[in-house]
Amino acid sequence: CIEDPLRPEAPEVMKELRKLGIRKIVMMTGDSERTAAAIAKRVGVDEYYSEVLPEDKANFITKEKEKGRKVMMIGDGINDSPALSASDAGIAVSDGAEIAREIADITVSADNLYELVTLKELSNKLMSRINRNYRKIVTFNTGLIILGVMGVIQPTTSALLHNSSTLLISMDSMKRLLD
Repeated sequence: CIEDPLRPEAPEVMKELRKLGIRKIVMMTGDSERTAAAIAKRVGVDEYYSEVLPEDKANFITKEKEKGRKVMMIGDGINDSPALSASDAGIAVSDGAEIAREIADITVSADNLYELVTLKELSNKLMSRINRNYRKIVTFNTGLIILGVMGVIQPTTSALLHNSSTLLISMDSMKRLLD
């Protein structure tokens, strides 16, 4: 008779998160089996668990991490706090319980679930930038070391080139990640 209304953007957000690399979406709720099954079907999650206690959520996350998976937990209540703490990335919803916001690594606005998509896009692009910069730095500095060992360039020239490359890569990293 009574249920929380489904966010209209929820099914589309799940599709977008999958496109961005999220492989498995699990819903865990303290609600009854009937309610959980109906919501899970409408949203399009891979698995769902009903009548779950807070410690069950945290145990599930621990088991997933033991399998070598990275786990992101999204929650808003006191009962989500142990799972938020156990996850690799805990995300709290801003209008949720204060303890959930304190424990979580990230807090997003409750107004729009598309913020999760933006967060994942930002995360993917940031990791791509970090990896690209790392490869540039290692390649360039390895070249400087080799040239220095071979006596092709002097240590002062190597230091100047190293510092200049650091500045250039840092300035390049200041570009916006999202349009």
